[in-house]
Amino acid sequence: QVQLLESGGGLVQAGGSLRLSCAASGRDFSFYAMAWFRQAPGQERDFVAAIHNWSGGGSSYYADSVKGRFAISRDNAKNMVYLQMNSLKPEDTAVYYCAAHLSMSEVVSGKNVNSWGQGTQVTVSS
Repeated sequence: QVQLLESGGGLVQAGGSLRLSCAASGRDFSFYAMAWFRQAPGQERDFVAAIHNWSGGGSSYYADSVKGRFAISRDNAKNMVYLQMNSLKPEDTAVYYCAAHLSMSEVVSGKNVNSWGQGTQVTVSS
């Protein structure tokens, strides 16, 4: 199991950009599929983006709401996952969480994920 720590959140105006980072500690990071989720006040935690482990060639998958604006990437040498967020909208305001699972389908669903970060707040002003 990996431990996760997010950073990079903050306050940004609509149309701006932020880059979130997730640092993972533990063994065999490259074996884990990684994902970002977000949770707005009073709402459920929603899937944002995911990236395959080394066997998946680093391919990625996005929620329709962020497709074309957000990009997930990973650096296995540094045990890091990133979320580049461009053209931000007020509806992107949420706490963003990093998640890890050995299975891509499980990390996308978020249902059986045991490794979560503590979250980082992103606020987009209009």
